[in-house]
Amino acid sequence: MKAKKWVSTLLLVLGFIVYFSVNEPESAYAMHIMEGFLPVGWAVFWWVVFIPFFIVGLRALKKITKETPELKIMLGLAGAFTFVLSALKIPSVTGSSSHPTGTGLGAVMFGPLPMSVLGSIVLLFQALLLAHGGLTTLGANAFSMAIAGPIVGYWVYKGLMRSTGKQKWAIFTAAALADLSTYVVTSLQLALAFPAEQGGILASFVKFGSIFAVTQVPLAISEGLLTVLIWNWMQSYSTEELSVLQRKMKGAKQS
Repeated sequence: MKAKKWVSTLLLVLGFIVYFSVNEPESAYAMHIMEGFLPVGWAVFWWVVFIPFFIVGLRALKKITKETPELKIMLGLAGAFTFVLSALKIPSVTGSSSHPTGTGLGAVMFGPLPMSVLGSIVLLFQALLLAHGGLTTLGANAFSMAIAGPIVGYWVYKGLMRSTGKQKWAIFTAAALADLSTYVVTSLQLALAFPAEQGGILASFVKFGSIFAVTQVPLAISEGLLTVLIWNWMQSYSTEELSVLQRKMKGAKQS
């Protein structure tokens, strides 16, 4: 058992070293949609869409901490993982940046609703503490990264677990697609705000999506692999918390 723990820790450390070495960010201080880049109308629109999810997410988060307080450390881990990965920003489309999201892990463990809170808090902290900006565009950024991404990741995980039963494959795919779907939504947000003169929204969506794909596809694959390493590590060192979490997930499914 000690050997298994040692191996999982070593693999996790090596995974982080390789990940940060391969995905070393350049100087980029902008969210995936930078401060002031969206027209006022669209910035307000995404705030209005985002807020109801955040309120429902707060209720879900409160319920988890009240019913199973022993899972608070796992919530902290999910938030920290999201914070670290999403802080690695690479310059991309003008007025934007490309980066991993880290929301797939939390979506697998707790579902998409708590991640709407954790993910948006992460973006707020980065905007204020890391000088990444993005207060006016926080609604749009939070919708794509903290809402759309976790929703996709959660349902992909559920679907693959039902169809294949292969948990590691389900976790990898969920994390990777949570990352990619964030930028699909970001591309749509930018396309709606800045439709192309020729081809309109669709042409603009294809243009933004194609540029993001150059950096985001390898980021998503490496994020999926890193998320599996994190899961392996938790299985070695947080078996009790994972057992509580899995019982809770089964109970939620039955109800």
